[in-house]
Amino acid sequence: MEELQKVKDQIKDFVKECNDKKSLELLDLLATGKMLRSKLILKIAGINEESIKLCAIVEMIHAASLLHDDVIDEADTRRGKPSINALFDNKTSIMFGDILYSKAFTELSQMNREVAYTVSSAVTLLSIGEMLDVDLTNEFNTSYDKYIDMIYKKTASLIEASAKSAAILANKDKEKFALYGKNLGLAFQMIDDILDITQDSQTLGKPAMLDFVEGKVTIPYLLLHQRIEDKNRLESLYKKSLSQEDTLWIKQQMNHTKALEDSINEAKKLGLEAIEAVKSEDNESLIQIMSAMINREF
Repeated sequence: MEELQKVKDQIKDFVKECNDKKSLELLDLLATGKMLRSKLILKIAGINEESIKLCAIVEMIHAASLLHDDVIDEADTRRGKPSINALFDNKTSIMFGDILYSKAFTELSQMNREVAYTVSSAVTLLSIGEMLDVDLTNEFNTSYDKYIDMIYKKTASLIEASAKSAAILANKDKEKFALYGKNLGLAFQMIDDILDITQDSQTLGKPAMLDFVEGKVTIPYLLLHQRIEDKNRLESLYKKSLSQEDTLWIKQQMNHTKALEDSINEAKKLGLEAIEAVKSEDNESLIQIMSAMINREF
């Protein structure tokens, strides 16, 4: 997509303005993802100078959070490429994240005031969400509300802010688009958590069922824990390296209790709510983005 190249060029220009050779080298080593937030902004606000700047700012903030995330998770790959902390070290990853964050905020301060407030508030939530995510891995979490609160803050808040800010730039109904963005973010994270169980390691590019081993009690595990008789067995496998037998048992129980099926339905419900919110806005591509995400093979 030509417009996404414009966003990448804008990010590069912003980093060039920092007058730091190493930052540019590190930027070239960053693996770019699907740029979901940029696609969303451009579909709502159209392609113009302000919307491209907003995309670049949001992508830099997102990239910074991932750089910090990789240090927290001790990850050595990111989207199939070696992560910055693996190529260099944790300090470089953290400091480069800080450079991207602060440059993004410098540019954000020059934008529409309400947009700047919306995005910066989401970044605070995102950081709190990161902390909650770490705290929730201390013990087996059985609270659905805590899980939803964490994924809202960690993942959905910035997607919500992207959609809302794009609507502000385009003089559209910001509340409708904010709801769309929030639900897109929640459904996106839930589906990511579900795919960790349903897909094989090759498709995922990481070991399957890694979330549970790493201490993440995601929606399918939460629903399973509520419904299963042998709660102790499930709890005893938490943060353990799972044998083939353990993996098979978890999957069988998920199917038996419909925990997996109902998790998928929960994500779909959020998706349909989001589609409903923007139905009157005559924006077919937003409906397509959401439909493609929720009507996939699990």
